[in-house]
Amino acid sequence: MKRVRSPFAIAAVVGVAALIGLLAYGLGSNRPDRGIEQALARGERVGAPAFDLPRLSGGGRLSLADLRGRVVVLNIWASWCDPCRAESPLLERWHRRISAGDKGTVVGVDVLDVSSDARAFVREFGLSYPQLRDKDDSLRSDYGASGVPETVVIDRRGRIVAIRRGPVDEAFMREKVLPLLGSPG
Repeated sequence: MKRVRSPFAIAAVVGVAALIGLLAYGLGSNRPDRGIEQALARGERVGAPAFDLPRLSGGGRLSLADLRGRVVVLNIWASWCDPCRAESPLLERWHRRISAGDKGTVVGVDVLDVSSDARAFVREFGLSYPQLRDKDDSLRSDYGASGVPETVVIDRRGRIVAIRRGPVDEAFMREKVLPLLGSPG
């Protein structure tokens, strides 16, 4: 004797399967992209994603292409972030150090922030390095960033050398940035 399945039971099974599929997709797609870090762990240098962002001050734009030939310390920050506040003086010191002779630069990228608060932060810490605004979160997405602060070190040829998820310190800067200043790439 053959049993006929009710349309309700079939719909319920299909609905549960669809929900499980959506949940799996959501969990997988919301995870930050760690492909760059995996490549770095293999000893590879990967090309840094291009960016062209407005300056926080409102005076024009800056792109990664504009910085080619220099070591770039790309720092993603927000004014409300306590670790960002703590690392700012160190980043300013390193910017002054590496910008001598046009060998390198620190570039700040403000995210998830109110522009006036970000500009007040820059004034408070006397930051002289370029400050950009990632209003639509495109840079954070392209670099697989999920929080603040995060710092990406880019060599003179536009390749990512190191990433720090969290605040940088003197040891990180000496180990990851200093060796790049003397070599052409």
